[in-house]
Formats: sequence, C-alpha cells, structure tokens
Amino acid sequence: MSDYAFPRSLATTQWVADHLNDSNVRLLEVGWDTSEFDAGHIPNAVAAWKYADIHRNDEREIPSKSQIEEMLSKAGIANNDTVVLYGGFGNLIAVMAFWVLKIYGHPDVRLLDGGRQKWLTEGRSLSTEMPSAHPTQYVALEPDTKVRAAKDFIIGVLGRPEYLLVDARPEDMYTGENPAGVARGGHLPTAINIPATRILDDQGEFVSWQTPTTNSDGTFKAFDELQKLFFEKNIAPAKTIITYCLRGGLSTHMWFALTQLLGYSNVIEYDRSWVEWGNLEDMPVE
Repeated sequence: MSDYAFPRSLATTQWVADHLNDSNVRLLEVGWDTSEFDAGHIPNAVAAWKYADIHRNDEREIPSKSQIEEMLSKAGIANNDTVVLYGGFGNLIAVMAFWVLKIYGHPDVRLLDGGRQKWLTEGRSLSTEMPSAHPTQYVALEPDTKVRAAKDFIIGVLGRPEYLLVDARPEDMYTGENPAGVARGGHLPTAINIPATRILDDQGEFVSWQTPTTNSDGTFKAFDELQKLFFEKNIAPAKTIITYCLRGGLSTHMWFALTQLLGYSNVIEYDRSWVEWGNLEDMPVE
C-alpha cells in the first residue's frame, strides 16, 4: 500500500479490526440496498446507506449540501472523524459514497480494501445490532464540482485531444451488443474501454463485478499493476480523464484507482453515465 499516491485512502481489514472501538473512527456500510447490513454488518458500523441515497430521484442527483449534512449528522459523524466506507457488490456503491464525501470536503475518508467480501472471507465477525448514534451537527464544505462532469460538459470536450473518455463497462455494453436496458447501445465517441467482467453463480445468475483494477479477493492491485493497466491504454496523467459506466459505480471505482492510488490529478467522473447519455436521442453515439 505504501507505493500508492494516497495510501491513507485505503484501510485494510486488519486496520479496521484494530480500530473498531476508536471513538473517532466511524464505519459506514454502503450498498445497493440495506439488506446485507440488516443481515449482519461489521461491529459498531454507525449507519447503512444505499444507492438511492447517493443518486437521488429520476435525475440521479447526488445529495445536496444540506442533505449530506443531515445524513452524516444522523449517523453521528463529526467533521474530524475518520470515516471508513465499505460494502458488498464489489465495493462499487461504497466508492461512490467516497467520491461524494470528497466532493463535500470530508478530510479523512477511507475505503475498506476488499469490502465485505474480504472481511467475510477472513472469517471476521458480524453484528446484527442496529446502531444508535448520537446525532452531531456536521458542516460540509461547498461542493467541489471540478470532479463531476455533466452531459453538457461532455458535449463541449468531445474531440478535444487534451481529454480522454474512459468507459468502465463490459465490452458487450461498450460495443452496443448489450444495451443493458438503455434505449441505445454503444459508447461515447472516442471512449477507451477498460472493461469490467460479470461474476456469475453456478446457475449463471449475476452476483457482482470483477473490476480490472482489483484482485479476485476485491482488494486493489499493486501500484505497478495499476500503472501498467492504464499506460497500456495510453491513459496518461498529462490528459484530463473522464470516467463513466452504466450507473456510476464501476467508473467511480476507476476514478478512485486513478486519483487515490496512482495520483492522477485531473480525473472527472460522469456519474449519470450511460443511463443518461444512452437514453437521450440527440446525443452522439459510437
């Protein structure tokens, strides 16, 4: 971990186990829904968030400043706390929450490397005790919109050589073979594909994602492996990189690897991604 640009953005399972009772460490589980949390969560986790908390309403809008303040205050989180985010589903929704907390300037937010998957694989304990947090008065910073792209911004930079679009979806979605429930298949013009793959159970049913930036246990690959992955696709830090996927999970995971682990300084996440772009008739598609 020491080779990463910002190693403190990751927390190991052992670090979390050693700090479960620290008064200034707050564990937050973030998943597609709260069913896994309800069935059993890491002891002393203060709250459970779901995808709909991160992407709200039909517009898939992130929480406003007042909404994120309310969410964090209700969870008993103070501005000077260390917040450790984790979840199932390949940590994808947890990474989106990390990105949101960075937008609102929380100074010490970390991702549990490997998420629920690694915690359970190691045989570590879970709790079904529901949290009873003491509310705080959290005060967020004004949102840093430089790390978030809207479709109008994308339209304005298409074809400009100083920008690179990176598509984190599986290859069949990128090519348009699988529209994934969206009106049109394909990808953003000039986008480079670094595809995730689906993890299926014995019956062929979808379970989760295997991202190209992580090992089979869900932990992130080493610095050198990550650097090679992106360099082989000519994705260099000199460019401004825009990440996107289907609904924002895979691409914020890639945003995390690029910014927190490799230290790329100009990476922008298009979190509304293909479910917005592909459902608009007048958007250019390849």
